[in-house]
Amino acid sequence: MPQLGEKAPDFTAPDQNGNLVSLGDFQSNWLVLYFYPKDDTPGCTTEAKEFTEFSQQFSSLGAKIVGVSPDSEKSHCKFIDKHNLSIQLLSDPEHQVCEAYGVWQLKKFMGKEYMGVVRSTFLIAPDGKLAYAWSNVKVKNHVQAVLAKLQELLNNT
Repeated sequence: MPQLGEKAPDFTAPDQNGNLVSLGDFQSNWLVLYFYPKDDTPGCTTEAKEFTEFSQQFSSLGAKIVGVSPDSEKSHCKFIDKHNLSIQLLSDPEHQVCEAYGVWQLKKFMGKEYMGVVRSTFLIAPDGKLAYAWSNVKVKNHVQAVLAKLQELLNNT
């Protein structure tokens, strides 16, 4: 996992519309890069809907929100349409972005081990450096915590 103050790992991945998106596309903006396991599952849906609900507040602070999961572009489109999401979602089926950020890990569920996405969020400053990170995120109140941290960081600059 990248360390605070270090350059965030670069990435390029297609969004829900097939457009290639890279870290460099967000220069001069804050970036909330969040990783989630699967489209249209309860926790992931709640998180995406809350990021959508608070997207205007993030935007007013100069921040873009981008979600990443192994799901396909088609799955992302269905997820966005079904829940009226306004955030950009990247498709990472080969786990390259997930691995670069250290969130593709061994997980356990009901006694079974498997590789999967550990729900995590990274706050990346306009200079491309990692400003803050959350790992093993619990969805409840997470979006508000990210917004509060962004406001705190902006007040300290």
